[in-house]
Amino acid sequence: MGNIIQLTGLSGSGKTTLSNALFEWGHQQHVTVKVIDGDVYRQTLCKDLGFSKADRLENISRLGAYAGSIAADYDLVCIAAINPYEEGRNKLRLKYGALLIWLKCDLKTLISRDPKGLYRKALLPDTHPDKIHNLTGLNDTFETPALPDLTLDTEQLDPEEMLAYTLSFLKNKQLV
Repeated sequence: MGNIIQLTGLSGSGKTTLSNALFEWGHQQHVTVKVIDGDVYRQTLCKDLGFSKADRLENISRLGAYAGSIAADYDLVCIAAINPYEEGRNKLRLKYGALLIWLKCDLKTLISRDPKGLYRKALLPDTHPDKIHNLTGLNDTFETPALPDLTLDTEQLDPEEMLAYTLSFLKNKQLV
């Protein structure tokens, strides 16, 4: 236990970027890193779930159970998912010893980045057929993490700096 980290933050904050950077670093350093990307697993393990609070909590519960079931096979397991509720984050911490890294970024920056076009769709008029009505942080809940183990301000940090801070943190915790 303890080799699971959960990367939480709004869409576009850098969760996938950081987890992929950790994977690449691990490959170069002969450290086995498994990335569990919430977007990918929404298409498979969690494809039956919607975006209600109960479904979002179930999504995280499933990702955590999967991470827990494979943790012994990897040096580090990264769950990269929005994970908007303290209840879900705390469950992973208590049940699997998962550390929490919050990728913090202000909404204005996220809207300007918008790599998936989600914010643009969420800002459409309510009557527009492409309108997203449940985008976390904009028109759906995101609870600010109360006690993250590490906070990365991704508005200020580039991907290399995010990786460097994360590796320093993980080395201090003796996880890598």
